[in-house]
Parts: sequence; structure tokens; C-alpha cells
Amino acid sequence: MRDKRTLLRFSVLIVIFLALGSAFYTAYMSEQGPLPVGEEVPDFELEALDGDVVRLSDFRGKAVFVNFWGTWCEPCKVEMPLMQEYYEENGNEAFEILAVNIRESELAVSSFVNKRDLTFPILLDRHNKVTNLYNVGTLPASYFIDAQGRLVDYHVGMLDEESIEELVESAVNAQES
Repeated sequence: MRDKRTLLRFSVLIVIFLALGSAFYTAYMSEQGPLPVGEEVPDFELEALDGDVVRLSDFRGKAVFVNFWGTWCEPCKVEMPLMQEYYEENGNEAFEILAVNIRESELAVSSFVNKRDLTFPILLDRHNKVTNLYNVGTLPASYFIDAQGRLVDYHVGMLDEESIEELVESAVNAQES
């Protein structure tokens, strides 16, 4: 009887250990960028909120700030107006912001965008195709790509004004090196 209990406890501990190990591994891997910094990022094509089809490769020659977000994401609600402010003050031919919404209805996204007067392209990843391609786990997640399509940097979590400026500038300036 005692041996059966010991075996059962040992088995439960092994299952718990494996589950925790898997959870930590998954969490760690989802925080990693899809490619090493300096590598070309995968191209993608998504429908924009305005109905246009947008390809990342359409922006070759410009730095691109790709931001993955959701309307339910509290840090995203704080970050989006900061992105809009930076976009209005600095938007030019050197960079573009592409905000990729993850699996939400067009109505929810449109309401969120209109309420905040967002003017940069809002893309709809209805089937998590690009989200999975870029190994996005935690939101918000931001990828900074240079004019040649190479990953300059990425950031998981909310960006503040200073971080947005620094990371966009690093992507824009990477095209000059």
C-alpha cells in the first residue's frame, strides 16, 4: 500500500515537473524573435481595415515598425496613442507603422481605431497566420525592420515614447549602414 502511494506521488511530481518545464520553455520561446537580429524577416500579406491588401515587402526602402496588438490588451490601449503621436510628429518617407490585430472582429477593431483616431495601417490577422510566423506570444509585441527587410530589433511588452523613438530610429538608421 505504501509503495503504491509513493509511486503515485512520484508520478504526479514527474507530471507536474514536465508541465512546468513545458510552460517555461513555451514562455521563453514565445519571447524570442522569429529570426536572429540582422536576418531578413518573412514577408506577409494581410487585409487592412480599409479593405486594401498589404504586403510587408510593399514597404521595401522604408523602415517598418510592425506591432502586434489586441483591443482587449491593456498595455496596447496605452501604447497605441503613443505610436499615433510619434507617427504624426515623425511620419515621413523613412518609416511606416503596421499594426497587426490578432483574431478580432472587424467591428471591434474599427471601434478601437476610430475612438483613438489611429491613422497608420491597421492589418487584420484573422487566422493568426502572421502571428504564428513571427512567433508572437505576449502582447504587445513590436518588430523593427530596416529598409532592406532585416530585423533590427524586437520588443515584447508595452513601449513608452522614448523606446518608440529609439527603436524606430535604429531601424531607420540601419538602412544607412
